[in-house]
Amino acid sequence: MILKDKVVLVTGSGNGIGAAIANAMAEAGATLVSADIDLEAAQRSAEKAASYQVKSLAVQVDVRETASINAMLEKTVAEFGRLDVIVNNAGVTRRAYIMDLTEDDWDRIHTVNARGVFFCLQGAARIMIEQGGGRIINIASIAGRGYLNTSNAAYAASKGAVISLTKTAAQQLGRYNININAICPGVTNTPMGDAIAEIKAKEQGVSVKEARQNALKTIPIGRANEPSDIAA
Repeated sequence: MILKDKVVLVTGSGNGIGAAIANAMAEAGATLVSADIDLEAAQRSAEKAASYQVKSLAVQVDVRETASINAMLEKTVAEFGRLDVIVNNAGVTRRAYIMDLTEDDWDRIHTVNARGVFFCLQGAARIMIEQGGGRIINIASIAGRGYLNTSNAAYAASKGAVISLTKTAAQQLGRYNININAICPGVTNTPMGDAIAEIKAKEQGVSVKEARQNALKTIPIGRANEPSDIAA
């Protein structure tokens, strides 16, 4: 129970990687705040966390809106008195060729993936500075490091922004005992990944199963990540 008495907030915790992270944190003894745009999904993760005999809270959040982010953070502190760890996991994408991306695509992806992460980080840091420290974990992607088969260029750019933000934030906030890192998952079996696999299959004129197998050819261990791999 290495996280006993620690308050951990996970955004986008309703499914996929976020749900696995929320579960792992609770299993390690953390008090969990499960936040998602889908409140029912957030509640499912909070209920699962409670099965580990830890405190949990489900919060609806839309990371596109700073008011919603601030309300999430305020609820966390009002309920549990502090915030020790935030995992900025909420993200969106779609499969698209660079020449097919629209202004709406760019704005939607960057508003969630880059702007949302920044204001979650900034809001959490305000709390952590006052309490004497904390941990911030940003879920980026190998897309932000030039992964050939990224879902689209706007997504890659947004995750590159998260990587750069993480480095700068770590440099500027380290003096307050705030430790900041990014995780860059590779191909992972999630609902988002399932949707992309279906589109890839149509592009390649193959079955979804074959499209998945093609995606695994460049992975040395021959399999995709499971959400639990990233949570670990």
